[in-house]
Amino acid sequence: MGIVRTIIWVLLTAILVIFAMANWKVVTVTVWPGWEAETKLPVIILVTFLIGSIPMWIALRTQRWSMRRRIEASERQLVDLRAMANRPAEPAPAPPVNDIPPSPLETQ
Repeated sequence: MGIVRTIIWVLLTAILVIFAMANWKVVTVTVWPGWEAETKLPVIILVTFLIGSIPMWIALRTQRWSMRRRIEASERQLVDLRAMANRPAEPAPAPPVNDIPPSPLETQ
């Protein structure tokens, strides 16, 4: 499976390099009125991709943090349950002993 992933990454990188070489032109971007930036088109595309990736990266990190906490809590609970299952059984309580002799009236 690792070889397929590597092939996909190599193909994607090759496509991106060919795209960047074909579009290596200077473009003017108006950031705010009165402030313009001149840069290459692939740089702008890369920067916008990275800025757009930040919210999803934050969402992924928070989800992984939450899942890690849930897994750790489950593992602690499993350890406690195993400890309870492996402890020696308590002996059964002895039946109550009736030391009072029966009255003569009850035997009739």
